[in-house]
Amino acid sequence: MTIQQILTKYWGFSSFRPLQEEIIQSVLDGKDTLALLPTGGGKSLCFQVPALARDGLCLVVSPLIALMKDQVDNLKKRGIQAAALHSGMHPDEIDLIIGNCQFGNVKLLYVSPERLTTEKMKQSLLRMNVSLLAVDEAHCISQWGYDFRPPYLQVADIRKFIPNAPILALTATATPGVVKDIQNKLEFKTENVFQKSFERKNLTYLVIKEEDKLKRLLSIVNKVKGTGVIYVRNRRQTKEISEYLEKNKISADFYHAGLDPKTRDQRQTAWIQEEKRIMVSTNAFGMGIDKANVRFVIHLDLPDSIEAYFQEAGRAGRDEKKAYAVLLYENCDILDARHNLSLSFPELSMVRDVYQGLGNYFQIPVGGGRDCQFDFDLHNFSEQYKFQPVIVFNCLRFLEKEGLVLMSDALYQPSRVFIKAKKEDLYRFQVENETLDQFIKVMLRSYSGILTDFIRFNEQELARRCTLPLQNVINNLRLLEKLQILDYLPKKDEPQLIFLQERMDPRDLFLSPENYKDRLKDTTRRMEAMINYASSSNKCRSQTLLAYFGESSTKRCGKCDVCIERNKINLNEMEFDNIIELIKPHLKIKPCSMEELVTAADIVNEDKVIRTIQWLVDNEKIILDKERKYRWK
Repeated sequence: MTIQQILTKYWGFSSFRPLQEEIIQSVLDGKDTLALLPTGGGKSLCFQVPALARDGLCLVVSPLIALMKDQVDNLKKRGIQAAALHSGMHPDEIDLIIGNCQFGNVKLLYVSPERLTTEKMKQSLLRMNVSLLAVDEAHCISQWGYDFRPPYLQVADIRKFIPNAPILALTATATPGVVKDIQNKLEFKTENVFQKSFERKNLTYLVIKEEDKLKRLLSIVNKVKGTGVIYVRNRRQTKEISEYLEKNKISADFYHAGLDPKTRDQRQTAWIQEEKRIMVSTNAFGMGIDKANVRFVIHLDLPDSIEAYFQEAGRAGRDEKKAYAVLLYENCDILDARHNLSLSFPELSMVRDVYQGLGNYFQIPVGGGRDCQFDFDLHNFSEQYKFQPVIVFNCLRFLEKEGLVLMSDALYQPSRVFIKAKKEDLYRFQVENETLDQFIKVMLRSYSGILTDFIRFNEQELARRCTLPLQNVINNLRLLEKLQILDYLPKKDEPQLIFLQERMDPRDLFLSPENYKDRLKDTTRRMEAMINYASSSNKCRSQTLLAYFGESSTKRCGKCDVCIERNKINLNEMEFDNIIELIKPHLKIKPCSMEELVTAADIVNEDKVIRTIQWLVDNEKIILDKERKYRWK
């Protein structure tokens, strides 16, 4: 099949989006390729289509377990064989999936970077026919990227195990420095970048300085029709603001990682199907959600970086119709952002204390615990060891970056079962154990594929089919597991903490410079860029965002809050910039009178100069002092 036929057969689209076809062709030509497509630009198709067009399988490196699970489920619904490997899975489950990839018809295998670099995985790759290595969220490989993850640095080591597979790196947000770094770290044979402009002409960016945010929020959601997302920093706010909107007769719900998975799924579905108009959420909401007709995204708190803001704001207007990205802020938000930054970088002694506490909490001896997975209640742990939850969370982030632990949000994993005994051994066991024979027969009849794979099932349903009490069913499953007849994995819906390495003595724990000092410096730089975006009012919002990502020759959008003010003075962009260039050098040297400034710009109409100066005063770019002289702020 051609790539167009694959696109139509499996996704129902008649044509590719801009750049998708060129990226796919580059990969099919065997070239290492970096694809920069904005949020909602269809990155996944760029590796899923070539995976189906070539023999063998596509190996996909992804940092988020939830996103892996969603993509695998969606591919299976389309009739495409896909699987995922990540830390914390049962060893037999891992062996089965690897076996299916070596001898079966799996087309896409999603792997976490931690799992990819294990010795077992490396050796398994030698026996797999890997046609493509796709690295999703590729900015994670760059020390200068906004979500640097050290395990990504080892991805390039895999290339020698799959020498004939080109690499496709994908990201939605990367500065020019990060673009270059990604290609270096992944050992591209030659530089090869496909980049769609980050400009979103249908999206209007607005920044509003506002003390009464709730009143302004109400005004915005009443004016702008359609569905929207409101982002806030903490979980408590999601509920409070959702209730506030409901009280004002606006359909809303709230979402954060602390809700149980079933509730999260229900709320997400209700919002997607427009049973609820607005979702109030932390940044846990939005990743992987495909809803094109979001009319507005409102931030009530400052995001940590331009990258995070651009990605979240970009969830509005993916249908290319008019949409709004609104940031509401006040001066105290800037103080809060700087305070939160200080909390995000706890001292090494605190990281060691938390690590020691984890070992004691889970009763793991020094030298043990590798690949062990535990239900983890962060607040219970913090309370028991008298730590601040926010400090614990940030310590865990550093332990993750050092590759020592992996923390996942609550993910619903249904119960699974796999009969691993060989057919002849199983038959013999049934003959010798009459009491369990009928139970096994019901399982074999009820769950096709149970002899070859882990099958999702519900204990309550199995109890009904066997006409047994629920506890008897669970006891039978545990007994059969003990007797090595099957593997039984009860459902999980708690956050998980996985020890990726053996527990070490906390005194031997150090934080590498790139994970601490360099990260602090870079995180501070990104935060200050975000603060500057919010507090400045002299440059088009779209131009500011695009310049951050290296697009410096774009035109004013003409519709953001800055452009609307500029439009009032009735000057075109060239005239305005020309006047600024003429008067700014004089104001930088000494305060000037209006007459002096008009003289400095004597090649321009006097009325236009006066209007420009007035605009600069109104927007606090220049100050009029007591002596009626102007000076640059």
